Amino acid sequence: MSLKELADSIRSFPGVTRKNDIEEVVDRFPTSGCPQVFAAAGEDAAAIDVGDRYVLFATDGIMESLVKADPFLAGYFSVLVNVNDIAAMGGRPLGMVDVLSSSPGGPRSAILDGMRAGVVDFDVPIVGGHTHPDCSYDAVDIAIIGSVAKDAVLLSSSAREGDDIVFVFDLDGEYRDHLPLAYITTMSKPKSVVTGQMEAVATIAERHLAHACKDISNPGHLGTLGMMLETSGKGGLVDVTRIPRPEGVDEIRWAETYQGCGFVFSCDPSCSSEIAEVFSEVGCATSVVGKVDGSRSLRITDGSETVVLFDFENEIITGCSSD
Repeated sequence: MSLKELADSIRSFPGVTRKNDIEEVVDRFPTSGCPQVFAAAGEDAAAIDVGDRYVLFATDGIMESLVKADPFLAGYFSVLVNVNDIAAMGGRPLGMVDVLSSSPGGPRSAILDGMRAGVVDFDVPIVGGHTHPDCSYDAVDIAIIGSVAKDAVLLSSSAREGDDIVFVFDLDGEYRDHLPLAYITTMSKPKSVVTGQMEAVATIAERHLAHACKDISNPGHLGTLGMMLETSGKGGLVDVTRIPRPEGVDEIRWAETYQGCGFVFSCDPSCSSEIAEVFSEVGCATSVVGKVDGSRSLRITDGSETVVLFDFENEIITGCSSD
């Protein structure tokens, strides 16, 4: 596989391209006149000033294709993706509400069973919500709140030139035949490990070890990094040979995989080893894969060839930027 093939695959990957529409939505709802809003567009969760802390507020809807393919996992992932968003901000989740839409004879019970499994694994309650029991479709959406100390919040938009780019993955997982791009890592582990992985991000934040963080989601690891750099108004160079991946998984599949537990950090080089130590205690692999720079483009290299993956001077992923 050539670097160009990898770059072309990521750029055209629906997990990346479906993020393009975010720009239109964000432009309709500016927050610049709202002093209580510390951070919003481009972040994994909004940070709302409530005095001595920030309330973190996020929501995610589960793709229709997942609801159809595996309603139990759709319910489970509706919890997982929201918990990850709070963790990526350095926070701890407090509670969730859901909107459950169901059709007559649909998979509502399986979705609810999956949601309950997620609540048990991550120890975050669903405290209310809304049901649509008479729809022509089936869907699940969850909103979550969390909390973080003001001096510990992690943003997507605060990567700095000269920072190390650090990828974190739980490599102990599995793909399922009907979900070839979902790497499931949390369902077979004790609650202490699952919650410990989320708590590890809060530890990084409280020790001030990172400047920026995102959880690795639908755009995959390089696509998620691209979103961080775009939002920060920065660029970077990544050596793809340094990216950890499970044995037997090819680079393109891994680059397009949704991670059960995966994060990307931007940090001072003096902090990279301590980040690795924190995550090694909860079974995660960590690697410094590159550097943040001021180029406003994300390039990938294998040591002999370099290819531009995203050029933020001429293209967008989300269109969100700190500039």
